[in-house]
Amino acid sequence: QVQLVESGGGLVQAGGSLRLSCAASGRTISVYAMGWFRQAPGKEREFVAAIRWDGSVTYYADSVKGRFTISRDNAKNTVYLRMNSLKPEDTAVYSCAAGSNLNNLRIGVVGSWGQGTQVTVSS
Repeated sequence: QVQLVESGGGLVQAGGSLRLSCAASGRTISVYAMGWFRQAPGKEREFVAAIRWDGSVTYYADSVKGRFTISRDNAKNTVYLRMNSLKPEDTAVYSCAAGSNLNNLRIGVVGSWGQGTQVTVSS
């Protein structure tokens, strides 16, 4: 029941970096585990990263480990996804989500979704 709006997507060359932001409103995100998902054309939505309510625990998909970093600033009611060493296969619509706990987020059980922001990585 929290409203989420993503921003920061765009076009970037392979090997470049991009930072996505997810701004929340309506409720504080401090009570939620937060996560990022992505969906490429013709493919199913896939989990990217998640972070515990206090930021003490994070979890990443194998495909992005070592390249992506999820973080949160509860005081600003914002979640971030720093993406480094981007690859063309990272091209997708990236959406943030809020869940009741980290385990639920990891399996895609969420309470709120953002509309998503497009990330395109060129070769």
